[in-house]
Amino acid sequence: MKFVHLSKLFALIITLSVGVLAQTVQPPKPQGEPSPARPPIVPEPRKPTAPQVVTIVHRLNGLKMFRLLLRSERQLEAIANLDETFSLLEDVHTNVIAGLAMDDGQTVAAWLPEAEVEFGVGEQWLSPETKAARAAGKAEPQFFNAARPNFERSFDLAPDLTVIDSDGKTFNAEYVGLDATTGLSILRLPQKNVREPEQSVNVIDVGEQVRMLGPEPANERVFASRSMYVRMGTTVGTVRTILKAPTGGVAKFRVSSPRLSAQNVGGVVVNEMGNTVGIIDGVTGTEATILPTLLIRRAVKRVLDKQASVPKAWLGVKGEAIADLRIDELRNHGWQTDKASLLAGDHRGILLTSVVPGSPAALATLRAGDVILKVDEEMVKDAEEFSWILEQSEPSSSLTFTVARPNKPIAEAFKIKLSEKFAFAPFPPPNFGTFEAGSRLVQHGIEAVALKSPATTRLGVRSGLLVVYVQPFSPASDAGLKAGDVIQSINGKLVNRPALGPLKTISSLEVVRKKEKLVLTFTRGG
Repeated sequence: MKFVHLSKLFALIITLSVGVLAQTVQPPKPQGEPSPARPPIVPEPRKPTAPQVVTIVHRLNGLKMFRLLLRSERQLEAIANLDETFSLLEDVHTNVIAGLAMDDGQTVAAWLPEAEVEFGVGEQWLSPETKAARAAGKAEPQFFNAARPNFERSFDLAPDLTVIDSDGKTFNAEYVGLDATTGLSILRLPQKNVREPEQSVNVIDVGEQVRMLGPEPANERVFASRSMYVRMGTTVGTVRTILKAPTGGVAKFRVSSPRLSAQNVGGVVVNEMGNTVGIIDGVTGTEATILPTLLIRRAVKRVLDKQASVPKAWLGVKGEAIADLRIDELRNHGWQTDKASLLAGDHRGILLTSVVPGSPAALATLRAGDVILKVDEEMVKDAEEFSWILEQSEPSSSLTFTVARPNKPIAEAFKIKLSEKFAFAPFPPPNFGTFEAGSRLVQHGIEAVALKSPATTRLGVRSGLLVVYVQPFSPASDAGLKAGDVIQSINGKLVNRPALGPLKTISSLEVVRKKEKLVLTFTRGG
């Protein structure tokens, strides 16, 4: 079982932030002193050469940080220590990232890898009434705070997102949802606040010089002055390769620069005229992969149309392009030498190296060793083209795959209905370990982590589960359970005893809130 002390928590925070351009942990306040006011944001003035590039400050308090750790690969299972300077409800972690303001001056696209775990997936934010109306086709989807304006305050779940424009003005932003195909999160400002952006472009040429904009690492004086100092930096690069989409236009392109690092992921890319050409979605060595503006606009439209997160289409296979394989590698997957030579000579197709059990591909009887030659009427030349075709497909749509098999004389056609998939793993993970009480609560809309001494003493309990998240509109939320509560017993049984049982329903919880005991009664089955 993994115990996390406060000092190790900060180290884990840093490792969890993928693609974050700048980050800080708030300095501890002296013991015995009241909580200070939130540190002000101090943006550095910059020339408005690219007013469409904004800065986003994403703050996480202690409870939200524990939830991210709980869902991470490190699988936080118990908190062993919380010192006197640590607060569950105050900021402990701040990401500073770049964002791209769209033409309406109100919508922002950004790379927020932690946001979807923190804010939730699509329909979980919708009220039961809205879900029923959507299912019946009687109403457009509504984002939760439009349906219940007081919801954010009552559950303390409001995303803490601040947008800073090129003039240094700050605005609160609303999280709309994630586009799983591109990995971009879409935010909305209360009104048209960002200065009208320069025109974006969809044409890019090899050899063209571009600038990659994004916040630079936090200055040391953040800790000295308790101010958050924000600076927008620039990395110059050169376009090296362009991947054309099968349907025309640019699918992706790559830019090289000796100054690139993982911190550049999410940066906005502009040409020498200041026009947007894309957002960085990956860095390998000295080369960055750029998501072009056309795909960014499509991602924004998908999320805004649904007013919620949008999954990507999923087939459930892994493979390698035939053009990149040797004949002996094909033979290792069951292909005879003559047929392997014919495949290799065509330089087309994707060899399936694995098929996920239970996936649409598996249900259609595709298996490792098969070669996908065409999708609908599109010939498949390489892995990037294959990925492009799938990414442009609608979730739950049906595609026809032309497949060559090692033991069949001619290719076969398989019509397969794709599934939906988000970029992150479901929770709890399959190997959730021995944290049985917590994993049982997840099924009831409660995410909690075990407490061990001396953390229990700090929170005024002997043992229990610290609640880090309560599912909106669940029986637990209706009963009044809040993030920050410590659950001591469920249905009258202490949570630290193995006799807790299967926990099919919850009738009552005994919790400690601010060192006071409360009994919460469930009026509908938990």
